[in-house]
Amino acid sequence: MFAYYFQLGLRSLRRNPILTALMVMAIGFGVAASMTTYSVFRATSRNPIPQKSAQLFHPAIDNWGPEDTEKGEPPDSMTYKDVVALMRAHKAPRQTALYPIAAALIPDDPSSLPQRQGAYAVYTDFFPMFDVPFIFGKPWTAEDDEGHAAVVVITKKLNDKVFGGANSVGKQVNLDGRLYVVSGVIEDWDASPRFFDLVNTGGFDKGAQLYMPFTRAVELQKASNGNNNCNSDPGDGWDNYLRSECIWLAMWVELPDAAAAASYKQFLTNYVDGQRQAGRFRWPNNVRLRDVMDFLDAEHVVPAETQISLFVSLGFLVICLVNTVGLLLAKFMRRAPEIGVRRALGASRKEIYYQFMLEAAAVGVAGGILGLLLTGLGVMGVGLVFEPDIARLATLDISLVLITLLVAVIATLLAAFYPTWRATQVQPAWQLKSN
Repeated sequence: MFAYYFQLGLRSLRRNPILTALMVMAIGFGVAASMTTYSVFRATSRNPIPQKSAQLFHPAIDNWGPEDTEKGEPPDSMTYKDVVALMRAHKAPRQTALYPIAAALIPDDPSSLPQRQGAYAVYTDFFPMFDVPFIFGKPWTAEDDEGHAAVVVITKKLNDKVFGGANSVGKQVNLDGRLYVVSGVIEDWDASPRFFDLVNTGGFDKGAQLYMPFTRAVELQKASNGNNNCNSDPGDGWDNYLRSECIWLAMWVELPDAAAAASYKQFLTNYVDGQRQAGRFRWPNNVRLRDVMDFLDAEHVVPAETQISLFVSLGFLVICLVNTVGLLLAKFMRRAPEIGVRRALGASRKEIYYQFMLEAAAVGVAGGILGLLLTGLGVMGVGLVFEPDIARLATLDISLVLITLLVAVIATLLAAFYPTWRATQVQPAWQLKSN
């Protein structure tokens, strides 16, 4: 019976091509608008590291006092002296401080110009903490961190450019006139949103091409390539800057369970108590320890324009569905004589409902196909509305294809409930008398 009712539905659609085209277009445009904006919203709000987001934590302490905090929140960056103290305490199984730097790649060919590369200064725990995938080699060692070693981890893209894609572990690259040994090559990896450096990137930026030891970067007095905030003049010189209350560093710790997280937060509280007793702080404790998703929420990573666009597009989809309800109602009620004859010949209301819902589903599939094509065009054009770093994240993958088709069919079936119910209420006797 399914094939028979489906065949009847297709015949009905062919009988009224203009009306059918209007319904398909209404569904297609409504679904395309909502799915295009959903693709951007999905990219900006997704969990960047779902396998362990509940085990990675961002600590924060208030080193400026309540008069310089916003809504009672401590600064989301740290001073150098606080980061060093927390790293030396080593109260987490894995931990890293980090900050963005710039490095000039000096080619072997003297006639070629240096190439500026985005980079991060990190500790070796950065790589296993964030599940960074390696192609060749491995991270540098903890001893390299302690020894301020001249080592780097580079991306596949940079490895392809400099070494032609070969295994470059043990080879050297010239950065800012100094030679560094390659300890590993990673995939062109960049978590999105870039949760570990929200302060400098807002969560969306092109990924770094290389990573070097944090201690090495500090030793070479490499300034931050990101935000640097001071509530007072730090004085002249790098040493004064490191001793100042300027905040410019991020820190992350990996804690295996809730008990470990509670213990680490108590450690932060005790650390601040010690700083107050030493005369550095004069205000009550104000510490935070947030996991990845809580930190993303606190930093309002999802751009407001994506949320507004999603709500507007969903409203447009609702309007399209209302129009589809009217079109289906007009289409189904024009077939009242046909329904009356079928009912008089023994067809039940359930069978009429089944037939007309299948017909609506066919409209939904056609609208979904059109919506899919329009969604593809919409995804290609999101750069006209959103920032390039956000627009590049929107992609038409297999999951979005399936969601688009599913939304189109379900939306059409919902729109068909009332018109189909009206169609099943047709009285056979009235239709037979009038015809």
